[in-house]
Amino acid sequence: MSDRYSQEAERTHSSVSRRTFVKAAGASGAAATLAGCYGGNGGSGDAVVVGIDPNLVENVGDQVVDLIEENAEGDVGVELQGGDQDTGDRRSTYTNLLQANETEPDLLLMDNGWVNVFIQRGHIANLSDTLDDDDLSLIEDEYFESFTATARDPDNGDLYGVPIFPDYPTMQYRKDYAREAGYSDDDFEQWATEPMTWQEWAEVTQDIVENSSGEYGLATQWDVYEGTACCTWNEVMSSFGGAYFGGFDNLFGPVGERDVTVDRPEFIEGLRMMRTFVAEEHDEHTLEEYPTGVAPSAITSWQEEDARQAILAGEAVMQRNWPYAINQNVEVADDPIPVEDYGAMPVPYGVTEDEAAQPGTGGTTAALGGWHLTLNPNSERTEDAVAVLRATMQDDFNLGMFDIWGWIPPKPRLFDTDEAAQVEPMGNYMETLRVAGENAMPRPVTTVWPDQSTLIAEEVNSAVAGDKSPEDAAADLQTGLEEIEQQG
Repeated sequence: MSDRYSQEAERTHSSVSRRTFVKAAGASGAAATLAGCYGGNGGSGDAVVVGIDPNLVENVGDQVVDLIEENAEGDVGVELQGGDQDTGDRRSTYTNLLQANETEPDLLLMDNGWVNVFIQRGHIANLSDTLDDDDLSLIEDEYFESFTATARDPDNGDLYGVPIFPDYPTMQYRKDYAREAGYSDDDFEQWATEPMTWQEWAEVTQDIVENSSGEYGLATQWDVYEGTACCTWNEVMSSFGGAYFGGFDNLFGPVGERDVTVDRPEFIEGLRMMRTFVAEEHDEHTLEEYPTGVAPSAITSWQEEDARQAILAGEAVMQRNWPYAINQNVEVADDPIPVEDYGAMPVPYGVTEDEAAQPGTGGTTAALGGWHLTLNPNSERTEDAVAVLRATMQDDFNLGMFDIWGWIPPKPRLFDTDEAAQVEPMGNYMETLRVAGENAMPRPVTTVWPDQSTLIAEEVNSAVAGDKSPEDAAADLQTGLEEIEQQG
């Protein structure tokens, strides 16, 4: 994924619903690959250097610098330094940079999907020792805790990153096609906040295709890449009550001491559904209660941009994608879709939470994406860097970034503000994004996750593409993940 896509000290290990866990929801050489700078007061000699999204630097860098400096206490200068666009490349660059004890960037924007690896390896500064109690309480009390948890040490709950923006996918759809098929604004209002079952969703989608200008139903991501393992399949699997490692509590380890739970009926059921969606007709590997042909077989080679372009071009009536796709298709595209013709709904579900086999799963599930700002322990400007971290914790910064660049606020309370509602076009989708945020599922990030995610993507891709039966894919994945866990 690219970087637009993709518990306090006594973190509980008891079985809890992730809705309870999301307690705030009710409301390549290291430096050589970092290029493109936008500076504030005084240039790199005096300014805090922030490693960040290169697209942001190029398009709105000056505005972001101004926003940080306006919200920082004292005379703090900021310089933005664009890193690698690809999340995996940026992770490698930051690994090399920190292992070499480089002093810049002072602050590094890190994917929530791999920041825990940097925590475990001791590569980034412990903010529980750096921020004051008021700062830590603010993050504990006001931020989405499921998102914040990915920036905590899973062993002791210490904080290693300030949450900057979470990312939650939704099922986006063409309202104009749905209207052609006889659906109304009343339906759209209900769909925005009330998740459908996968079966109901598939039947609605098939109906829209058959009675509109759409060519097919679902555009999604199922290529052999990180996005399938962490996100698209993670959502389907979790919504059927499945889990990689025995439920929500084991997402962050301990490696080698947790059960692998993929060779289970709920896991296979989700694979069979996805196989049904791309099948031309039913066979022994599909589910009879679901319609076939909801998605093209090409999704097994698609990533985010493939899906986004498919619905923008008028081919697909639905797409599963991240919030950036809403902004791109409604606001940025050369021939955008009018906001009144573009809707979003929570990702459908297979079973309810009460019916789920694995703890903390079931119900609508949104993969958790997003990024945290971390502190380089070798920084020579630690005091000013902490002032920048505090600036990013201000409401005005969170809302300003939502307006400038579409970064979703990390605080549920801000979803209800007039300022958020007035941001076009994203303000029109806040209710759906809130539901997604309240039902977020992190990826199981540990030091062995990179190897595991590759294997997961390969096996679930093979099952849906028809190269392997869902049962065989699940069995082979069970064996492979167990071996990786034991090698730890």
